[in-house]
Amino acid sequence: MILCLETATNICSVALCDNNGVVALKERAEGRSHASLLTVFISDILKETGIKPGNLEAVAVSKGPGSYTGLRIGVSAAKGIAYAASIPLIGVATTHSMYQGFKPIAETKYGASPSDLFAPALDARRMEIYYCVLDSSGKEVKGISAEIINTDTFSNFAPSSRIFIFGDGASKCHEVLKAENIIIDDDFNISASFMLKPAYEAMDEKRFEDVAYFEPFYLKDFLTTKPVKNIL
Repeated sequence: MILCLETATNICSVALCDNNGVVALKERAEGRSHASLLTVFISDILKETGIKPGNLEAVAVSKGPGSYTGLRIGVSAAKGIAYAASIPLIGVATTHSMYQGFKPIAETKYGASPSDLFAPALDARRMEIYYCVLDSSGKEVKGISAEIINTDTFSNFAPSSRIFIFGDGASKCHEVLKAENIIIDDDFNISASFMLKPAYEAMDEKRFEDVAYFEPFYLKDFLTTKPVKNIL
């Protein structure tokens, strides 16, 4: 079994998965509560299923891009479990996990075809989003970047291909992207359960992270602001 942790957005999600599917899942959307929720969810799932950390095949964590603070909390917890239990650590690209979760929705809700493209979008600062573009098989046709959305953002792709934009950054696209081949779905919510397939693929291929040196994929540097007034 693999313990999967998802903290890249405002949703804190923990899933216990095996080759057959999701065994247990706990998640909640409470913004900045990851630090208090994550360890509780992990403890509850392991206790309820009777699984000890040392019996896990690996621990997988969403490695970004996404919320700077959320990613640090998730990766720190995953590294702690991997080190203490002497099990492999797996990093899963957040956008690829999102694709795995949205693909079945696209098939049932929109009748997705092999020519369709998928653009998982995560909220960045202001009008920016983190996104990549994948084909219907999950292969990247455009790598992950942070961009301000404009009318030309997806103009390099064939107008005959539908492009699905989904995730917590999708809402920023409504007022800008009007092309008929673009479908924006901002009801999609990320979940640790979507990490099942990429986590087991990494497990089979022995693509593990170095527990000592692994860091989240922030994509952009964390910015801090100086206080306007000197209160001293």
